Amino acid sequence: MCNKASKAFAARPGWRTTWPGAAAGILFCSMLLAAPAAHADPLLDGGKLVLTNGISSIEGSSGGGLASWATIGGMETDRGIGISAHVTAIELADYGWQSHGASIGIKDRVELAYARQNFDTRKVGAALGLGEGYKFNQDIFSAKVRLIGDLVYGPPLLPQISIGLQHKRSLDAAIVKAVGASSPNGTDFTVSATKLFLQQSVLVNATARLTNANQFGLLGFGGPDQRARSLQFEGSVAYMLTPRLVIGGEYRTRPSNLAIAREDDAHDLFVAWAFVRNATITAAYANVGSIATFDGQRGGLVSLQFAF
Repeated sequence: MCNKASKAFAARPGWRTTWPGAAAGILFCSMLLAAPAAHADPLLDGGKLVLTNGISSIEGSSGGGLASWATIGGMETDRGIGISAHVTAIELADYGWQSHGASIGIKDRVELAYARQNFDTRKVGAALGLGEGYKFNQDIFSAKVRLIGDLVYGPPLLPQISIGLQHKRSLDAAIVKAVGASSPNGTDFTVSATKLFLQQSVLVNATARLTNANQFGLLGFGGPDQRARSLQFEGSVAYMLTPRLVIGGEYRTRPSNLAIAREDDAHDLFVAWAFVRNATITAAYANVGSIATFDGQRGGLVSLQFAF
């Protein structure tokens, strides 16, 4: 059962769906779709406006792909629980990257998420002495809490503001320490402000991240050039072409802690399509710059998300 925000939004001509997200879990979703109809005001109420849950970021929390947003995953309103699952693949010039995970949203206030990242070095692995096709793996456990504001409603200049943390654990501790990382594990802290301006069909996000992650944590945390966390920025702008189709771009700064190779800022341009209410596919051009001395790492991202 939708809340008053859903009813107000539905009253706007032509706005019957909303904002996209990327993901997977086909068996998981089919089980949910096969469940019997829920009674009035069910726990999985599914009343959130479509796409206002964002898409699954590369680190598993809801956001815009590269950036974390203040959004809370799942389609729940402030009276229920929501769940989502995603799978994402990125093809770069010399590497391959894949992630999958799931999240739960509680009363559109709290988000808990998990993601597994797998980074394939392909032929570069042999050049780096790791062996061709060596894969770096990382588990990410994250939590986010909405403090104030609403993504869509409320004062027009008051965004939804959330704080979060992402605890990352490398599964390749010996290797990341051998390349100079101070630790195989680390925790990022984020503060995000996100607002969707319905009249203009524009979403704007700004995130401050305190981190010492090397290549998002895949190469450990800290290093000879800097051990402590530093403040980094993530920005996103998106425009809704139709109620189901959104385009946008993101920019994310990153620290450069390792002496063996510099790390560049990352950016992307994306298109997201909510082809049904509970499923979104996202495609993007992503550029992450230099990875382990190999420059020009840019390519395509495809992500599929199911949310309930």
